[in-house]
Amino acid sequence: MFIVFDGMDGAGKTTQLHLFVDWLRDAGQEVATCKDPGTTKLGIEMRALLLGHHPVAIDVRSETLMFMTARAQLVEQFIRPALHNGKTVVCDRYVFSTVVYQGYGGGLDPETIWGLNDFATAGLMADLTFIFDLDAKIAMSRLGDSLDRMESRSEDYFRRICTGFVAESKRWPTGVELIDASRSIDEIQSHLRQLYLDHG
Repeated sequence: MFIVFDGMDGAGKTTQLHLFVDWLRDAGQEVATCKDPGTTKLGIEMRALLLGHHPVAIDVRSETLMFMTARAQLVEQFIRPALHNGKTVVCDRYVFSTVVYQGYGGGLDPETIWGLNDFATAGLMADLTFIFDLDAKIAMSRLGDSLDRMESRSEDYFRRICTGFVAESKRWPTGVELIDASRSIDEIQSHLRQLYLDHG
């Protein structure tokens, strides 16, 4: 199974991902974890360019294609081989992030981005996607001072991101779950585990 944790920066998805992966492993599953962008050598280089603070200006279209490049490599070099070998793959971000951050946040057409994603991934979508939803102000307050290039953007940008994740999640009748990230860590984790069991 291919599972994705996605949603707002500051919503706690990475904390929940680690707890969820530990639970799967305790249950005897062989789990491969990855990060988008990241994990592969190319993905790590692209991540540094995309999220690092540097003097290189990146246009939103270039930004979108860079995410696609990293994702294409991740799918072919890591995700597909892991799935082929019977592993459960759990990924920190995937397709929804680009549709929302560069679409709703950056002003590009979400449908165009979906098409590019389909090409980059050769149509590979997650079996189950958890999208973490949290008020933009609360999410920003959780980020602290060490912000990457994306996290440093305005509150208005984050409000558009919040709206985008909710809107895009509603387009999928199955396999995409919108998670209320305002609840306690234990409540959220319990909910994720039940959704996973129900899905399986």
